[in-house]
Amino acid sequence: MELLSGSLFLLLCVCGVLFLGLGWKGKGGKGRLPPGPTPLPILGNFLQLDPNNMLRSLEKLGEAYGSVFTVYLGLQRVVVLCGYKAVKEALVDQAEDFSGRGQLPSFSKDFNEHGVVFANGDRWRQLRRFSLTTLRNFGMGKRSIEERIQEEAQCLAEEFHKTQGTPFDPTFILSRAVSNIICSIVFGNRFQYDDEKFLTLNNLITERFRVGSLPPSQLYNIFPEIMEKIPGSHHAASKCSQGIIRFIEERIKMQQASLDPSDPHNYIDCFLVKMDQEKNNPASEFCMENLVMTTFNLFFAGTETIGTTLRYGFLTMLKYPQIQEKLHEEIDRVIGRDRIPATEDRNKMPYTEAVLHEIQRFSDILPMSLPHAATKDINFKGYVIPKGTYIYPLLSSVHYDSEEHSNPQEFDPGRFLDSQGCFKKVEAFMPFSAGKRICMGEGLARMELFLFFTTILQAFTLQSPVPPSQISLAPAAVGVGKVPPKYQLSASWRQH
Repeated sequence: MELLSGSLFLLLCVCGVLFLGLGWKGKGGKGRLPPGPTPLPILGNFLQLDPNNMLRSLEKLGEAYGSVFTVYLGLQRVVVLCGYKAVKEALVDQAEDFSGRGQLPSFSKDFNEHGVVFANGDRWRQLRRFSLTTLRNFGMGKRSIEERIQEEAQCLAEEFHKTQGTPFDPTFILSRAVSNIICSIVFGNRFQYDDEKFLTLNNLITERFRVGSLPPSQLYNIFPEIMEKIPGSHHAASKCSQGIIRFIEERIKMQQASLDPSDPHNYIDCFLVKMDQEKNNPASEFCMENLVMTTFNLFFAGTETIGTTLRYGFLTMLKYPQIQEKLHEEIDRVIGRDRIPATEDRNKMPYTEAVLHEIQRFSDILPMSLPHAATKDINFKGYVIPKGTYIYPLLSSVHYDSEEHSNPQEFDPGRFLDSQGCFKKVEAFMPFSAGKRICMGEGLARMELFLFFTTILQAFTLQSPVPPSQISLAPAAVGVGKVPPKYQLSASWRQH
């Protein structure tokens, strides 16, 4: 009994110290933190959050505390930004101050702060600068990469055609097509859609994203030390990552064996050459671990975000066949049926451009973005955000900003069209990221979305086995990312 009382007393003391520590963090002498609910020892504000819908929990707190508020996810202090004005002022107007990267344990534990996405400081700057330059040299934003996407889009259309109008799940077909664009840049070649290793890779990427967006992974992000010791589905995510890493390591070994330093053919070749050039530089970040993890970053970002957006895009076509009809009319008028779509067509297709922007806004696949971090003590909107504090910009609150002229909960391409039917830019639009941490491949993503989307709709009429009224656009999982519900579509060849 005395032992139990002593243990209880010790636990209370520890909790008290932690509570005081949290209070000290929140009331530091350098200034006042943004307001927020009072945290509990160890738990932080966990009891005020719903792991099944973390996004909605934070949005509700925003309604109570304003556009900038503080919460504690376990012991981690987080400042949350809601609405376009707050997000823009932080990530764009004070971009450097908010350019750090916070860690997201359910994802970042596999990277150990290597690669581009979860790196900070000089490592991030070196790898990002090199990656941007190399990707541009291998065609990103140029005619050469457009031709690769056009060819892959035709391969995708052929896969749709093989279904002969029978219902099918488009998830993995889309993933393979999009993944091949990254493969052509990173490895220098595409894969056949029936290649077993390629199929395994894409299954792992899709499953990694799905598991990472489920409630157990949200709990892992809040209590990583505890959840690491508890069995459950959250461990499946890391197993998927290890499978992806093994695939990348095998490819790197293959390319090392055949590398000609004077004639690099792809991203991995260039990185290997850079590693050799800087092998005697102790400040260099060009090492094998960074090569593996940066390649992983490129694959994950370049496959899952675009593939998921396309899946949402085709799902909305099933839900709103009248929108699909208007797209068919514009595609037939501008492109016709006898030539393949090209990027230059976008400027002549305002309705298609508006639909693609609305798909990205409405699908909102990265509603909380990835956590940023304060690179120094920041004065922001009358508050002080201490260096190292994690920042969650709720991009969902930007996409669903109530100042829009139409109901943000409705799918309405008209919000991106003016009174003459011309495409107009909406300022409050940040599909994946913003500021210093803006996605390296955002231009490539826009090109892929347009060419894949228009190629399929040029050739096919998409229909659902169930009536449009029964189609739900509600995501299957909401965490780091939104996962569209599983669905089937049938693709009927459009006759001339």
